[in-house]
Amino acid sequence: MPTESQSIFASLTPKDWGIIFTMLGVAFAAVLAGIGSAIGVGKAGQAAAGVVAEQPDRFGNCMVLQLLPGSQGIYGFAVAILILIFSGVLGGDTSALTLEKGLSYFAASLPIAFGGLLSALHQAKVAVSGIHMLAKRPDGFGNAMMFTLMVETYALLSLIISVFLVLFA
Repeated sequence: MPTESQSIFASLTPKDWGIIFTMLGVAFAAVLAGIGSAIGVGKAGQAAAGVVAEQPDRFGNCMVLQLLPGSQGIYGFAVAILILIFSGVLGGDTSALTLEKGLSYFAASLPIAFGGLLSALHQAKVAVSGIHMLAKRPDGFGNAMMFTLMVETYALLSLIISVFLVLFA
């Protein structure tokens, strides 16, 4: 038990720090990518609602474009679950979790955390523009999808890097 002059952190073991950093990695992966997706899907949904209010037949195409910025949140959630499984936290056996492993899992979360956050926000901007294009050109769905999916490429690259870092942590 720490005395008054000691910090509570002084009593933590390297294993405790490993668990802390692992759980920070889980939180970063899920929360940051999820925030980006929530904002992205919301912005695209606002644009889609405006188009569908005037042209209800465009609902399906607008919905697809709205959903694309949501994939980053799913990717972040998947990486968070992988970290929980591979670290042993989900199974309740953290005996092999060290400070180094915890830092490795935390580092593994960063590509999808920040790549997911930023790509979802930027993908939303492209999706909104594509939705606006659909209001003027119903035949522009393919173009709008291609523009929006180009940003998805960077979310997928972030996901792949995070998964490899988790697997080889």
